[in-house]
Amino acid sequence: MSASILIVEDESGIHQLLEYNLKAEGFRTRVVETGEEVQFALSDEMPDLVLLDWMLPGLSGIEVCRLIRARPETKALPIIMLTARGEEAERVRGLATGADDYIVKPFSIPEVMARIRSILRRVKPDAIIEMMSRGDITLDRAKKRVTRGNRDISLSPTEFRLLEYLMQQPGRVFSRAQLLDRVWSNEAEIDERTVDVHIGRLRKSLSRGREPDPIRTVRASGYSFDDRFGGPVK
Repeated sequence: MSASILIVEDESGIHQLLEYNLKAEGFRTRVVETGEEVQFALSDEMPDLVLLDWMLPGLSGIEVCRLIRARPETKALPIIMLTARGEEAERVRGLATGADDYIVKPFSIPEVMARIRSILRRVKPDAIIEMMSRGDITLDRAKKRVTRGNRDISLSPTEFRLLEYLMQQPGRVFSRAQLLDRVWSNEAEIDERTVDVHIGRLRKSLSRGREPDPIRTVRASGYSFDDRFGGPVK
């Protein structure tokens, strides 16, 4: 499971708890602490779901929800509101604004996970598929296994995450900085040359002999999984 979750929460203890547990379940996460940061985060990369706190400094969660629903490109983006407001009138208000679900604090992590999975299965099942295939390359998220044809491909955990991330959006070019942020996350003392090294290793592992290289280098821009390789992702 490698769906992307945007956490909008200003309380560090809560967003750290959510981020830790979501990553443990295989989700990719990003955290912003104010409503004003949400639009920038959505422009940078569209998540599969937003966990949105009601009580934010500046723009409230309700206002952020309205803004998300007002934009054509985000009007269908799943939103789960997180709030200490448990009254029925407030729950109705949150749902009427456009939230898909509503969780009252304090919440249990298993409940949050169950709500996220339920919504993603309904509105974006591709985001939680266990296997991705393109051409003769198959990536199994559950077993952490990659094959090409009948050949098993041995990858390091970082190389696996890198391939997984690129395969999710074939054709899209990611800069080295974006890949560092998404694949390496908060690891310290990592520079952009690290991306080149891992791309090189990934290429050697994926392609032998005359097998076509599925990784495309875009000069001065970055890397992508070639959208012409083997047809559409299944």
